Amino acid sequence: MSDNKRFNQLVEAGNPVGEIIGINRFLIKATGLQPINIHALVMFEDGSNGFIQAIFEDHVMILHLGSKSLTIGMVVVLQHHELVTKVGKNFIGRVVSLTGDALDGKGPITAETTWPVFADAPMLYKRELLDTQLETGITMLDALFPLVRGQRIAVLGDSKVGKSTLVTQIAINQRKSDEVVIYCLIAKRRSDIDSLISQLETNKAMEKSIVVVSVMSESLVLSYLAPYVACAIGEYLWQKADQDTIVIYDDLTSHAQSYREIALLSGTSPGRDSYPGDIFYAHSSLLERAGKLAGNHKTQTAIPLVLTPSGDITAYLPTNIMSITDGQWILDEKIFHETVRPALSIGLSVTRVGGRGQNSRQKDQGVRTTAVLSNYAQALEFSHFGSEMALESANNLTLGKNLYAIFNQKPGELFDLVCQQLLLDIALGVDRDTEVLDIAILRDNVLESASQIKNDDDFDKVRDQLRLLCVKKIAGKATVTAAAPPAEAPVPAEEAKK
Repeated sequence: MSDNKRFNQLVEAGNPVGEIIGINRFLIKATGLQPINIHALVMFEDGSNGFIQAIFEDHVMILHLGSKSLTIGMVVVLQHHELVTKVGKNFIGRVVSLTGDALDGKGPITAETTWPVFADAPMLYKRELLDTQLETGITMLDALFPLVRGQRIAVLGDSKVGKSTLVTQIAINQRKSDEVVIYCLIAKRRSDIDSLISQLETNKAMEKSIVVVSVMSESLVLSYLAPYVACAIGEYLWQKADQDTIVIYDDLTSHAQSYREIALLSGTSPGRDSYPGDIFYAHSSLLERAGKLAGNHKTQTAIPLVLTPSGDITAYLPTNIMSITDGQWILDEKIFHETVRPALSIGLSVTRVGGRGQNSRQKDQGVRTTAVLSNYAQALEFSHFGSEMALESANNLTLGKNLYAIFNQKPGELFDLVCQQLLLDIALGVDRDTEVLDIAILRDNVLESASQIKNDDDFDKVRDQLRLLCVKKIAGKATVTAAAPPAEAPVPAEEAKK
């Protein structure tokens, strides 16, 4: 018998046992253990755990979750028929490992119960339509590509274009909402983990967040399990604790690479880009575990991050994720270098259901803003010729420049939906022939003005008062030439690629 008390109890209870006959790093081959389920949790006689990856006629393959080396001949016993993780409300505000242990030095976490790591997504008849906008605090997103609670929306872009910064802003904006954010870090460096936690704590958002951590130096198995564990923690709060949740997966490219390495070591036949054939299922089964329940009307929103190598959104993984989700925000390196934040590609980004959560004013502003930005892109192209421009084209340049100045937000600078509607209403309503807009004054006063709006009837009055502060009359018209676009005017990705 083993020295491990829990192991002995499982054996004495008559649970199926097996023997290790092969070891390849974290891949364990064992005989016996039948009958057993895929993903069943097992315990080795040294007390470490693993779960069943594959079942064959005469043996099973186990992924070892421990850090200590095993030896051939060791005994393994079935512990649970499915892989489970600790869950509960006590995890809110904490930084945890994949085993549910605290990593923030604030003491142990008492779990309320356990939840299946690989749980099935809710059936269609248990769901209801999405209809409530989720505020991101980022004007460009909320106005043009809104997100609704329960939606799945992907964030795609090359490395170092602000993907993590964008979703961190969204997490920070939930500090005053009823949403709980589960931020899953997959195979990250410790410096990245410390940076995220510091930003959440500095902006007082950690109290509404759960950070699930897997480190780059840890086992590939833990990196593979990380998003499923984070999803399970969110599912419990969503389905049992009647809590709206947002799960951020940073990022699914690292997850897919970990899964690919495990599959190749296991001898699985490689498919496209050497990924296993079920990589699409691995991600779709994860992201389908989001939506809105008819039973309690609560939602779980999924925001996966995906790397697009050299900005190629047609690569294998990005196209997979885009086909699974309900829209995508695509960040462009060209726009990023123009110092626009977030560096969102207006022409490539899309939301398929986000408009359902907007009111009529927001929808009208979105249509008008899109048209203005399209005219701005055309006027910017004409300006490169250096010849005299028509007054209308010059006005389109000015209005587009104003809108991009409003859209440009630093990390931590967030606006609620009322502020955003004030900003856009004033910017779009400027008479470009006789008026000029002072963006700095507008941004400095919009928060105070928005706080005065208690209902829809107050909006027009407050907007007009704010307009008097930031819109100035100009004496007359001047001949407009365009030797070059304004230095601070951003170049849309579509034009830069031409």
